Amino acid sequence: MEGDHWPHGSCDGAGGSLVRLRKRASEFFESLSVAELARETHRQLWLSDWLRVAEDYWTSAEFARASGSDRIAREAWMCSLTAFEVARTLSCPGDLAASDLADKVGLSLRSFSDEADPAIERVEIDGFDGAALTGYFLPALRGGPSASTVICIADENIPLASMMSRLLPASLRRKMSLLLVDAEHSPAPRLLKPQHIIQCWMDYLDARPDVDSQRIAIYGEGTGARHASRLALLDRRIAAAVCDGGLVTSVMRRASVRWMTGVGQSVHDASPADSSMPPRRIACPLLVVVGDRSMVREQEALELQAGYRRAGADCSVVVPNRIAYPRGEVDNFIAVDDFIVEWLDGKLGAGHRLDPVTYL
Repeated sequence: MEGDHWPHGSCDGAGGSLVRLRKRASEFFESLSVAELARETHRQLWLSDWLRVAEDYWTSAEFARASGSDRIAREAWMCSLTAFEVARTLSCPGDLAASDLADKVGLSLRSFSDEADPAIERVEIDGFDGAALTGYFLPALRGGPSASTVICIADENIPLASMMSRLLPASLRRKMSLLLVDAEHSPAPRLLKPQHIIQCWMDYLDARPDVDSQRIAIYGEGTGARHASRLALLDRRIAAAVCDGGLVTSVMRRASVRWMTGVGQSVHDASPADSSMPPRRIACPLLVVVGDRSMVREQEALELQAGYRRAGADCSVVVPNRIAYPRGEVDNFIAVDDFIVEWLDGKLGAGHRLDPVTYL
């Protein structure tokens, strides 16, 4: 990382600084090696550098807001969120430099929300048995009176604020709205399944005049990818889904059956025709992101896609470039987020079509 030569601390309000920062962050991830990540001094230095970049942009945002330069402040907060997320990606449990990272991201998001136009709406709707459900709606910045909308379901192990800090910059110039929800940590009754909670959000979007009800997609990360698959199977109003395709549930079910019956066959011992195919297929176009975002392996995803293609259905696969090292795994989240948003654009009618299998 180039330290003081990085373009931090100033923004023009036109989005150029955010574009440059995201490009530099993506190039930074692409340049990483396992050997470098394994050196603790290297990782700590990068972590400190990215935290400094984030804090410099935060300071610039506060100064711009005090000066009445709202557009510059909004862009600086976007840059700050991006740099904080790079730091979170590089951090490991126990890192002193990242101990208050979640609090800083939350403060940055609140500051951005205060200045954003249109604002990040904190939405509260009635769930089941009087339990209120809370989500965050980010209206499209471009487009007509009604826009395509993506329901984004967070992973149970990653704060919703982290998902928001990544997707906000990635979708800034897009024509889609975002609704971010946490289906795992809901006040709804425990016996209620997450997909039924998300259906409440579908009903809410269906009634919003600024949402095109024919172009509602769903995107889940981690455990959220399973919930996205279940909703896509359950609700035919979903126009596109970024999910696990039902693979994780299917694999877990087969593993449970093997344990109960004492049959020791592994998933990869099964024939290609039945090794990874769930019993039901999702009707809308779907994208499987290999790795932690869906907990799906590349072989399973490709077998799922082959089954869909034999049936004449639309299934795409993206394989991120992931760098494994002794303390964890790092991927270029900027490249992955940009691809997902572009794929959704294409399926919702606003962008171009992408290859069915993509390696980042």
